[in-house]
Amino acid sequence: MNKDANIRLQDNVVLEHYGLNELHLESVRHYREQFAKAKPNHPWNGLETKDFLYKIGAWGKIRDTNKEGLTLAGLLMFSEERMITEVLPQYFLEYREHDDNDMHWTNRFTSQDGTWSGNIYDFYFKVMNEMQDGLEKEKEAVHEALMNALVHADYNGDGGIIVERQQSSIQFSNPGLFRIPLDQAYNGGMSHLRNPNIFKMFIYIHFCKRAGLGLKTIETICLQQPVIDQYDFQERTVITLPVVSFPKRHKQNDDLEMICDWSEHVELADSINNNENSYNNDLNSYNSEFESVNKELSSLNNELSSVNIIDKSLNKDQNSENKPESSLNKSINSVNNNEGMHIDQELWSIAGIARKKKRLAPAKMEEVILQLCARRPLMLKELAYLLERTPDGLRNNYLGKLLAEGKMRLKYPDQPNHPKQAYITNK
Repeated sequence: MNKDANIRLQDNVVLEHYGLNELHLESVRHYREQFAKAKPNHPWNGLETKDFLYKIGAWGKIRDTNKEGLTLAGLLMFSEERMITEVLPQYFLEYREHDDNDMHWTNRFTSQDGTWSGNIYDFYFKVMNEMQDGLEKEKEAVHEALMNALVHADYNGDGGIIVERQQSSIQFSNPGLFRIPLDQAYNGGMSHLRNPNIFKMFIYIHFCKRAGLGLKTIETICLQQPVIDQYDFQERTVITLPVVSFPKRHKQNDDLEMICDWSEHVELADSINNNENSYNNDLNSYNSEFESVNKELSSLNNELSSVNIIDKSLNKDQNSENKPESSLNKSINSVNNNEGMHIDQELWSIAGIARKKKRLAPAKMEEVILQLCARRPLMLKELAYLLERTPDGLRNNYLGKLLAEGKMRLKYPDQPNHPKQAYITNK
């Protein structure tokens, strides 16, 4: 797009051809959880998804045509990289870290990985999750600097947002120059927003305040001013924070077992829109009731026998788990013979809690999946049968996230579409 077109592309512009099916549902769900936590009695908590998104500025209406769609802010916050780059071709997010004297990355992810949504909301949590290791008081300063980059970036500009961590510093680089003099930015009390709708969405969940005190807060925490470099030719801003050294990582996933205060329930999963049978393809299935996303596709669970066509399916009767052992074995054997799956009683027992509770907590569901795949490699259809969830739901809400975190691996990593692909828990 040319420069004149870019100027008009503010974050409140309505993208009439981008609807709810362009959303990454887990990002929206997690944001609503954060909103409800910050404002438990707010009347917006009871709104349907489109109405809620309209209230926070993620959905808009074109008055003279009565058309509506996602705003650019809503697309950046809650969509996926593939859709975002259709509108903003230069859009890019990157996190990387390396030692001061070694430019080889020890850890890196980008919005183009395909292992997570690639939107700016999930990027915040992924970066803060990485910052759990080796930082103490600087975490709040990192939060302020990252927020500054996300809400002030010129998403029409080149180069994207880059967070680079070294042993003695962390750099936050984003397209776009400061819109106020630097001395005023250091002193605080003034804020000139480039992306007011994005900023407002973060304000709603208490992630930032419109006080113009971000740099002042960083200075107070780090006991010195952050270093700010502005490159007029590139129209780019780089903020460098001095930090204490963090330990070298002997294994890239050493910190993944830590409990992350910044992303207690965030699920960065694979795209929900990749499969033609995805429930995102039907707008009504999403618009009618947002909570239906968290019911593991109730269409599957309303008729438990729908998973198993065989006449003697274990799931045919909701009380089948209370049948005598001989009947249980008979049902499992019939599945093994007709569906090509090999389900033993140990696996069936481990997965029992997921079958009993159709709205199991995400952390508990992940724990069950890891326990199952630690026994032996399990194919997607086997997991779907054991847990009584749809394959799409498992892949999009849990398996993609566990793979991205290094807690699981594929049996055939070089052949993602292998007909006998299976999931294995990393010991």
